[in-house]
Parts: sequence; C-alpha cells; structure tokens
Amino acid sequence: MSSHWYFDFVSPFAYLQLPAVLALRERLAVTPVPILFGAILQHHGQLGPAEIPGKRDFTYRMVQWQAEHAGRPLRFPPAHPFNPVAALRLCLAAGADWTSIVTIFDHLWRDGRAGDDAASLAEPAARLGIDDVAAAIGSDAVKGALRANTEAAIRAGVFGVPTLAVGGQRFWGNDATPMLLDWLDDPQRFERGEYARLADLPVGIERRR
Repeated sequence: MSSHWYFDFVSPFAYLQLPAVLALRERLAVTPVPILFGAILQHHGQLGPAEIPGKRDFTYRMVQWQAEHAGRPLRFPPAHPFNPVAALRLCLAAGADWTSIVTIFDHLWRDGRAGDDAASLAEPAARLGIDDVAAAIGSDAVKGALRANTEAAIRAGVFGVPTLAVGGQRFWGNDATPMLLDWLDDPQRFERGEYARLADLPVGIERRR
C-alpha cells in the first residue's frame, strides 16, 4: 500500500511526526511531498494557528510538551511563523528525499536555526551537496515543482500539515499517528458502527462567510 506524506518545514508538528513516518516505511511505501502550507490555508480561507492570539501560545506549548514527552530535541527557530519557501525549494532541489528532509528539519527545529533565505540555509545545503543555494532555490523547475505539489495536495483534499494520505483516508497532525496505525490494523474500522453514521451526519447550521 502506498501513501503520501504532505508536509511544510514551517510546521513543528511535521518535525515531531517525522520519526514515526520514517518508521512507517517498514509497512508502507511513503512518498514525501513538500507543500506550501500558506497556500493551503489561503485556499480554504483560514488563518494558521500561529496567526490567532491565544491559539498561538497554546500551540507552542503543545509543541514543546509533545517534544518533551517523545524525548525529541526541539528548539524553535528565531522567529515563527517564518517564510518556508526557501527551505521547501532547497528540499526539492536536493531531490526531496529523506536525507534532505531530515537535514533541513534538524537545522530548523532541532538546532533552532533560521531558514527563510539562501544565506540562512547555506549550512544544510552544503551537507546536501549544494553550493549555490540561491541558484538552486531560484530554479524555475524547483519553483514549478513546489506549485505542482501544493496544487496536487489541494486536489487530494489536504487541509493541514502534516497529513498522511493512504488508502483514500487522510490523517492530519502528529497526534493522528496512533489513529493511522489502528486503521492500518483494521482498514474497515471507519465503515462500521458510529464511524459509518458520522460519514452521513447532516449539517445543522452554517456560519456566513
């Protein structure tokens, strides 16, 4: 069974989920897909959690709490949210393989370094064999790949990051990892009982936009 992992480097929850995704490859063929979270939010007419006062503080505490409980080293970058386009393009320029993904995530979220332009990404780029970062992230092919990935994610129904899409199901967020593992053990789980009723639950009221 194949799956896609949609992620953006701006998301600390994607960094926290990364070890589980790497381990999941023993059961699934996982294709990593770097996407621009801001474009997903814009498509759905939403603000990001860090853009909402109160929710921002809670989200950051939740991130730190999850990291501590998982024993995962984590240090926030100098500013957040930051523009992740340069990091995403660097990942794509390096082949968007697991080595490039881990390298960039560690730079940003393990070491707490900036990564919003070519200069701040020089160190991870060098480890990935890229000397001219500006040229790599300015490539038309790389820019087009990021746009194509993001558009494909929208068509696939992705509404947040990280998202694991597998078998017609979407599992959003680091805290959905146990739910995914349960579903893999029982792929008919959501077709029975209360799950089946929820799929057809009518909308009681809608807010005007």
